[in-house]
Amino acid sequence: MGTGPQVAVVTGGGSGVGRASAVALAQAGFAVAVAGRRPEALDETVRLGEARGGRLAAITADIRDPVSVDALFDATVETFGRVDLLFNNAGIGLPQSSFVDLALEEWEATMQTNVTGTFLCSQRAIARMLEQTPRGGRIINNGSVSAQTPRPRSAPYTASKHAITGLTKSIALDYRQHGIACGQIDIGNAATDLALGDEIATGILQADGQVLVEPTIDVEHVARAVVYMASLPLDVNVLFMTVMASEMPFVGRG
Repeated sequence: MGTGPQVAVVTGGGSGVGRASAVALAQAGFAVAVAGRRPEALDETVRLGEARGGRLAAITADIRDPVSVDALFDATVETFGRVDLLFNNAGIGLPQSSFVDLALEEWEATMQTNVTGTFLCSQRAIARMLEQTPRGGRIINNGSVSAQTPRPRSAPYTASKHAITGLTKSIALDYRQHGIACGQIDIGNAATDLALGDEIATGILQADGQVLVEPTIDVEHVARAVVYMASLPLDVNVLFMTVMASEMPFVGRG
């Protein structure tokens, strides 16, 4: 695609999967716009990527805000010239909680970040991909294994991630003839701050009522998977990939 490096936008790039993926993409030769709400964390991601020879730029953005999302993609194109890849990674979770006692504000916050934020970024990225020369690009959505099977007491997060699956399929269908591929990575128990919070160490409620400490995986395995998906030619798409701890109680959950 052109003579320069491919250009990636990674949301939620200040920590966890986003940081690891941004650094790995930069190391693989992508120019990376690292987006998020915390400037200091983004700057640290840039420093880590540059230490490995990458080219990165920190762009403060709130994916819930259409004006901020517009500014993110304007800044990316101004800095790097185009958009070849969007990794919709930013998201939030909630502690396991009773559905009946769930506050509307918690539900709306989860949907606004995980679903509306992904929609806004995808819409803006696709618009750029359609108008640039050469045309096209790729979107990778962070789904979670909860996009396939819920944990107990996780309705907002599970519903938001099932919505991401529908969005992934719709984008893949609607834009495959325009040189735009869309796939989803479903992650199970990557060792990040977001991954189940403190419960990952103390034990997580299972569908049968047990509380179990579950195994985790190094986030670098996820980052390598993202690089693999991102590096394919646009006539090849990984529609869904699951990367998980082998011994986590996911297969057969329930």
